[in-house]
Amino acid sequence: MGASTGAKLSGMQKQVLGLYRGFLRAARTKSPEERRQIESIVSAEFRRNSKLVDRKNFIYIEYLLRRGKKQLDQLSSPATVGLSYLNVDYPQTRKS
Repeated sequence: MGASTGAKLSGMQKQVLGLYRGFLRAARTKSPEERRQIESIVSAEFRRNSKLVDRKNFIYIEYLLRRGKKQLDQLSSPATVGLSYLNVDYPQTRKS
């Protein structure tokens, strides 16, 4: 990997990217149709949260990271064949 000229990532940003990569790795262990579905759900969820969640709302971001880690642990299990999508409304807060 080459050196990046962009801004340094915070610890929390690294955790989010690590979680995302973990989901993509876990998806590779599933059947091709499940893999596409998992990748689609994960991509949509991360993209949605990047737009809805205030970057300064660390408590909620930490909650999402914990929830995502639990889901990743379940998905990584060989007994789990897919990922269901749960649409939870995010409480609207002001963006700074």
